[in-house]
Amino acid sequence: MENFSVDAQLDAPLVSLVPPALTPLDRAMMQRCIELARRAMGRTTPNPLVGAVIVRDGEIVGEGFHPGAGQPHAEVFALSEAGEKARGATVYVNLEPCNHYGRTPPCSEALIAAGVAKVVVGMVDPNPLVSGSGIERLRKAGIEVVVGVEAEACRQLNEAFIHRILYQRPLGILKYAMTLDGKIAATSGHSTWVTGQEARSYVHQLRSACDAVIVGGNTVRLDNPYLTSHHPEAPNPLRVVMTRTLNLPADAHLWHTVDAPTLVLTEIGANPDLQQLLVNKGVEVKEITPLTPAKAMAYLYDRQLSGVLWECGGTLAARAIADGAVQKVLAFIAPKIVGGKDAPSPVGELGLATMTDALTLERVSWRQIGSDYVVEGYLPLPDGSLQVE
Repeated sequence: MENFSVDAQLDAPLVSLVPPALTPLDRAMMQRCIELARRAMGRTTPNPLVGAVIVRDGEIVGEGFHPGAGQPHAEVFALSEAGEKARGATVYVNLEPCNHYGRTPPCSEALIAAGVAKVVVGMVDPNPLVSGSGIERLRKAGIEVVVGVEAEACRQLNEAFIHRILYQRPLGILKYAMTLDGKIAATSGHSTWVTGQEARSYVHQLRSACDAVIVGGNTVRLDNPYLTSHHPEAPNPLRVVMTRTLNLPADAHLWHTVDAPTLVLTEIGANPDLQQLLVNKGVEVKEITPLTPAKAMAYLYDRQLSGVLWECGGTLAARAIADGAVQKVLAFIAPKIVGGKDAPSPVGELGLATMTDALTLERVSWRQIGSDYVVEGYLPLPDGSLQVE
């Protein structure tokens, strides 16, 4: 049996805290919801990833997922496929059905109209517009509602959406690849490639799941990256360059915007000639003074983005951490030693003088990808609380 609790920040007092009695079918169907939801990875912001499955007499009669903002929700697609078979059936959905009119009508009313007998919900929606009201509406209509099936997996799926709702900022993910001795490049600056093909392919998938990827000017000058998903059918993130001076080459790969959009964040009045050249190429330029990681994340929040991947060098990475723009870290470690006391490391100066001052990641996990390893963890919030539970 899986314990279920509602985070106080979700403010959902109407949701029962009684843990559900789970069956293998419940778990399997909720995992199917998550699998369906992932089909829209990188395409739904500012909406969450949601999948729905309808089961009657032990068989799936309808399923669907939310493909993007402004389009029907997962429950609507599943109900459409099920038709009359939805009457008296059980609906599984990884996130609480909405109960308000936005771009689309409320899913709670669609479920009631379809005559479903039971709804199994993975987690309560943290959005104050929903947050328990969808569950309450279903129960008032006489529908049995079970909450908290595979809750942790459901939270993990939508961690960026949850963070955006709770903290009014996108979830910042710092990703870097380093050698066993902690270097992201050789002394000469050469960094192709630190990790193997399997790890690099994983990073391409990670990019496609994020709404934006950020680099600094040094990365553009030294690496000339593409920052795309490298897959024709996968979505590409908004590519963001942070540069105070805009002292950048005029022929960088990032200025080719046919396959992926590029946004340059710079300070007021920086290199106006290059600004005009970039605008002519289809690159968006936004002046922010002073330009800081926190201000960059605030601007991306205003653009309704949820997940932001920091793929920058050590100097900007340190500034992003210090500025509270990073909540999650993905460190890829290659079994290589390159040496060099002046070779760059993944995180620059943080002003931490002793090991007892070190930032300690929470909820750490690691796994092997090809010949490399990836360590994943979360930075604690300034008040000492963890990130999205």
